[in-house]
Amino acid sequence: MPSHKIRSTTIVAVKHDGKVAIAGDGQVTLERTIMKGKARKVRTLYKDSILAGFAGASADALALFEKLESHLEEYKGNLERASVELAKAWRTDRYFRRLEALLIAASKEKILVLSGNGDVIEPDDDLAAIGSGGGYALAAARALVKYSSLSAAQIAEEALRIAASICVYTNEDITVLTL
Repeated sequence: MPSHKIRSTTIVAVKHDGKVAIAGDGQVTLERTIMKGKARKVRTLYKDSILAGFAGASADALALFEKLESHLEEYKGNLERASVELAKAWRTDRYFRRLEALLIAASKEKILVLSGNGDVIEPDDDLAAIGSGGGYALAAARALVKYSSLSAAQIAEEALRIAASICVYTNEDITVLTL
């Protein structure tokens, strides 16, 4: 099973005032070396109705995105059902259980965090973050939701900027997607 001590990125998702945003930084590291600074770790899925981001091994995450997309097609965009099916395959399939990544997927209705342990977690406060700077981004997003009038996209971006100022595995080349 993967250790889930995923480093080398930060992804944050925010559902606020009827909008959903997901943001990811662009840093890719190999051990202690920055290999790339402008990677895209967030994308839209299923007819641009689902946002998703990953932390962990890029090739593994791309395989998981493909599998999630196929489940979204199969279940006509039902994020919760597709996520449960992905988590089951991830945990039980010999190939998938070796994949080391975490995913956040979001629709207009909900945000889910998915792991190879079979977890499909819907956060209580419509905020989620993963990766090495995830804790910093989540704390920043919570404060920004409570004490600012920023939009979901602005909160996600600013939370990542705050995480990047603390976490050496997170940079300020930020991609933000919204629904």
